[in-house]
Amino acid sequence: MNGFEFQCGTKMIFGKETELRVGEELKKQGATRVLFVYGGSSIKKSGLYGKVVKALQDAGLPFDELPGVVPNPRVSLVRKGIALCREKGIDFLLAVGGGSVIDTCKAMSFGVYYDGDVWDLISGKVKPGDRRVPVADILTLPAAGSEESDSCVISDETTHTKTGFGSPLMRPVFSIMNPELTYTLPPYQTACGSMDIMAHAMERYFSHTQNVEMTDRVTEAILTTVIHNLSVVLEKPGDYAARAEIMLCGTWAQNDMTGCGRAQDWFNHGLEHQISGFYDIAHGAGLAISFPAWMEFLCGKEECIPKLAQYAVRVWNAEMNFDNPEETAREGIKRLRGLIKEAGLPLTLSEAGVGKEKFEEIADNMTNGGSHTCGAFYAFTRDDILTLLEMMA
Repeated sequence: MNGFEFQCGTKMIFGKETELRVGEELKKQGATRVLFVYGGSSIKKSGLYGKVVKALQDAGLPFDELPGVVPNPRVSLVRKGIALCREKGIDFLLAVGGGSVIDTCKAMSFGVYYDGDVWDLISGKVKPGDRRVPVADILTLPAAGSEESDSCVISDETTHTKTGFGSPLMRPVFSIMNPELTYTLPPYQTACGSMDIMAHAMERYFSHTQNVEMTDRVTEAILTTVIHNLSVVLEKPGDYAARAEIMLCGTWAQNDMTGCGRAQDWFNHGLEHQISGFYDIAHGAGLAISFPAWMEFLCGKEECIPKLAQYAVRVWNAEMNFDNPEETAREGIKRLRGLIKEAGLPLTLSEAGVGKEKFEEIADNMTNGGSHTCGAFYAFTRDDILTLLEMMA
């Protein structure tokens, strides 16, 4: 394991009816005027909107609202929120929703104190400073892990670009996590969220860094827990225990605990951001397509087979073939694809309505026209990416 520094300062407030405490918790944190940010009508239909409004009113907290966050959140709404914060003197952002809502607030929080356009920060042209409007959240969709992570991802719908930035100050001050709020999620969203959680774990797990047994074992526990409980909640959406396990896995898969001291890969997220930037498909669905194909591609690379075989044995209980570890690795891929199919997610780009017309542009964007490679577990060239995309088609 390599040397590292690690900080995770988000306060987790977990359990039934914890959303009722949001007003008092914001007051404790010194909030005087809040911007309540959310997506569409779902939190109103579920009754969560009314609960949040009452909690803020009971705490005597003035607030403004910013609805309209969509999946693959848009920079146009981030800009609107920044202007609203400046106009109203907002000193705390409350995100109620999933990763898209939280990421929107995270980008806004730094943009308020930046004189230029917020896309400069999102695209990495300018590094974020040390001032931001603090963020809190009420999580309704376990997936992105934004409730404890130090990064956000935003899309520019005018250029079909999806990217992000991070800062240690970006982690929410507190996160309210009531598994009951996820009962009404459609099965497809539940499955997409679970695949995103698994992908966050696997981006760290597939690494050539040696002597990382503890973080390997923790990551394997996250993966096996999601696999088991996804099947439960797809059959019984109101199973509190299973929903709670998935929600905790979503947080711990992305707060970087399992990435301590190791090289991390992140190729699949980079590839999926390209795909969903062009086609606006669900992030978890894109990862469900890319990860098995990526593993299959790497079965042809001798240096990658040992970790792929370890994954198959420890996560999927495959029997180890010591004479032919590649066979074991392929069994793990087969079982992953089985879970994805069972969950109702696409296994190919064509199933997701994605064609081949952007393949060349995607490969160019990821490698700067072929001038560099992508990925730490295996360094993908431009030609490798094109080969992989054909495997995904």
